[in-house]
Amino acid sequence: MRYAARVDANQKQIISALEAAGAYVWVIGLPVDLLVGYKGHTFLVEVKNGPRKRLTPLQADFFESWRGGTLARIDGPDGALRMIGVLQ
Repeated sequence: MRYAARVDANQKQIISALEAAGAYVWVIGLPVDLLVGYKGHTFLVEVKNGPRKRLTPLQADFFESWRGGTLARIDGPDGALRMIGVLQ
């Protein structure tokens, strides 16, 4: 039996910041936390609570193997807004 993945404490803040900027956010959980659409661009986002939190083995493999659009590891609202180009 698979249990629900633990959600990082900062995920709600990140989602709120992205949505306030006009992004569409969908929580997908695996292989990363969020699917984000903004101005015709798609982003896959792994949320971590702090810059030192490690990726799981599944996430690390996904980051290594991904050949598509933007894949980002975000640890706060400012990083999320930088990812979509709202902040410099």
